[in-house]
Amino acid sequence: MSFLHTWLLFTLVRAADPPCSLRGPPNPPQLSRDGDVMIGGIYSFHNSWDQATHTFTSGPQQPKCKSLSLREFQNAQTMVFAIEEINNRTDILPDVSLGYRIYDSCGSVEMAIRASLSLTNGYRQSLSCSRTETVQAIIAETSSTPTIAISATVGPLHIPVISHFATCACLSDRKKYPSFFRTIPSDYYQSRALAKLVSHFGWTWVGALCSDNDYGNNGMNTFITAAKEEGVCIEFSEAFFRTDPRENILRILEIIKSSSSKVIVAFVSYSDMEVLLKEMALQNITGLQWIGSESWISDMNIATTEWQHILRGSMGFAIPKAKIHGLGEFLTKLNSSSEVELYKELWETIFDCKLATEENAGMKEICKGNENLNEVQNQYTDVSELQIANSVYKAVYAVAYALDKTYNCSKRESGQESVTVCINTTHNHQPWQVLSELKKLHFSTTTNEEVYFDENGDPAAKYDLLNWQQSKDGKITFVKVGFYDASLQAHLQISFNNISIIWANNNRQVPVSVCTESCPPGTRKAVQKGKPVCCYDCIPCAEGETSNLTDSVTCVKCPSDLWSNDKKDKCILKLVEFLAFSEIMGITLVLFSLLGVCITMTIAVVFFAHKDTPIVRANNSELSFLLLFSLTLCFLCSLTFIGQPSEWSCMLRHTAFGITFVLCISCVLGKTIVVLMAFRATLPGSNVMKWFGPPQQRLSVLAFTLIQVLICVLWLTISPPFPYKNMNYYKEKIILECNLGSAIGFWAVLGYIGLLAVLCFILAFLARKLPDNFNEAKFITFSMLIFCAVWITFIPAYVSSPGKFTVAVEIFAILASSFGLLFCIFLPKCYIIILKPEKNTKKQMMCKASIK
Repeated sequence: MSFLHTWLLFTLVRAADPPCSLRGPPNPPQLSRDGDVMIGGIYSFHNSWDQATHTFTSGPQQPKCKSLSLREFQNAQTMVFAIEEINNRTDILPDVSLGYRIYDSCGSVEMAIRASLSLTNGYRQSLSCSRTETVQAIIAETSSTPTIAISATVGPLHIPVISHFATCACLSDRKKYPSFFRTIPSDYYQSRALAKLVSHFGWTWVGALCSDNDYGNNGMNTFITAAKEEGVCIEFSEAFFRTDPRENILRILEIIKSSSSKVIVAFVSYSDMEVLLKEMALQNITGLQWIGSESWISDMNIATTEWQHILRGSMGFAIPKAKIHGLGEFLTKLNSSSEVELYKELWETIFDCKLATEENAGMKEICKGNENLNEVQNQYTDVSELQIANSVYKAVYAVAYALDKTYNCSKRESGQESVTVCINTTHNHQPWQVLSELKKLHFSTTTNEEVYFDENGDPAAKYDLLNWQQSKDGKITFVKVGFYDASLQAHLQISFNNISIIWANNNRQVPVSVCTESCPPGTRKAVQKGKPVCCYDCIPCAEGETSNLTDSVTCVKCPSDLWSNDKKDKCILKLVEFLAFSEIMGITLVLFSLLGVCITMTIAVVFFAHKDTPIVRANNSELSFLLLFSLTLCFLCSLTFIGQPSEWSCMLRHTAFGITFVLCISCVLGKTIVVLMAFRATLPGSNVMKWFGPPQQRLSVLAFTLIQVLICVLWLTISPPFPYKNMNYYKEKIILECNLGSAIGFWAVLGYIGLLAVLCFILAFLARKLPDNFNEAKFITFSMLIFCAVWITFIPAYVSSPGKFTVAVEIFAILASSFGLLFCIFLPKCYIIILKPEKNTKKQMMCKASIK
């Protein structure tokens, strides 16, 4: 049967007439006081209980609780103190007294549910079916698991449940727990705060422990999710409970010892933490950096000398300290004469004695009666922290202010004074009205602390960041080193004070807890196969890629005009390559070019000085001087290929080279034709020289050259060469070169030069054995052979040479072919002019060899 069906049946039975009753053992509250409006309270006064064996022959007996909790007793007394303080005030609920019924859950979910049912039905000697008074709100409980049970039980009845220490984020689910509120922040915020804290100190490899209950499991799940968002990896995550077999605790300790993480996040209740610390002390496990949840990080019972060598330097978030004026005096005004059994048990527990009764006569030491609570210091009398007690205090005041709204209380002027008057004091108020007012409640306490609830019933999440530091007397003190406020922007939520943090082993340097050391700039992270993302290898960036951040996930490719440096941590300008005048290769080629010019001009001077001699006049001296002029231009045009390419140099270098070489070859071709014509002219009856005299020779040179000029003009008009940054051949540098523009134009220029050279070579080859004593055709043949050989080898070398070497090959071809023509054609003549002048006679020139 569902809970809703049970509740409907329960409502129908209560409305039945005549009334009936379900007989059972009485379930009186441990603390109670009557009032106009009743508030319920459920606390774990005891940590455990002995459940009686059911015989089914008699009614179930009241369970016997044991192991009194002084902390919980202080919380319950804070609730009583707050109610009495409100009853004594005239500005809240005047003429309306608050009463209370406080039950003991004995740390048990079953007892907590039983107490909540008793509060909803009203206390009687039997669970009556008649209508009885129901509490307007319930303040419960310390642990999350029993609070979940209580909220699920009374939620359908719209009775507000306000917890002072149940932090499980699951309770924020309004669909499951529509009437739940709390005055302590949800673990959702604390878990995310712990994840931000771990990430702040660069800990990407941590271990995790949690209590095996709703508080620990839900809190740890939220932490793990938030940690992943922050880039933190969990090496291990283990859950345990204080009642687990010792073997399970030892198993967890073995995991801790074998792990490589130096930081452990413990989302554990203080009672579970005690069990773990006992075993750690036996095995002397130290040197770990503990990050704790609010449940134990500010617990003085754990911060003892026995365990400080393990937990020294621990850090975690805790509820901010608070002061409640008058609470200390209220807690210590109890005396041994109280008739309340719970007060008697408290007295006996604190002073370790027995109050004199007939039952314990002759037993343990009898209390003397002069004991004074002001003289003892324990969890009950200690009011230096009061984080949890303050949450109880705020919960009571929240109910009071909500009731104040339902009673329509407001301030009114009465004479010269303003008094608070409630209008609806006779109205039969229902818990759902209090629930409605709690949702929109917003007030300030006497210490100016704002209290309000969001749409999930949660308060504003604020924590103090505590650090366990050892004082001069050797005791552990909780030093506030920072603060967390979830209402601020993400990057401002955690702030730190200017206080030195002490880490594990009293170290002042932040411990390192990573699976892999950080990857330096110039590398990228590559996740190791089968391991979490925090375990990775550092892979150097590829050529042309950089990473300038530590732990970079990717390497960024440099822009096209930049390249990565040796460390791969930044992009630098690529090296620019071109054949410069300043480098050795450029200087060498310039020197050879100028040397060629000098030699050519020297030969020209020699020829001009001997222009009337037979050897100069033998083959048209005009063509010789024109050839020397064209060779000079050929040597000079090679200089246009050196230096950084520009628009004018790119257009000039190839066209000047093409035109000057055609002019040169045209002169040589003219000389070759003259040799052939001269031989034919010596034959009887031949008159060919009149058809190829000097005017025709000049015209032929001009015609051949104009054809090349026309090709170059078309090339420059349609698609001229232009400067170009070649980034494809070398990735690490830029080659500045001249793009040909139209490749057809370039190869047309070369092709025309080659055509003339081949034609000249053929004609010279045919005239090489003519019977003149000085046959110039032989030298032309040899020079054309060198010329063709150079340019035939130039083509594959030009295509395959990279960068500036392409230009160097082209210049070498120009210089080699120019020197070949110069030396082969003119050096023999210079040799005769200078060294053998006796052969430079007409007779010698006209002498013919014998012919077979």
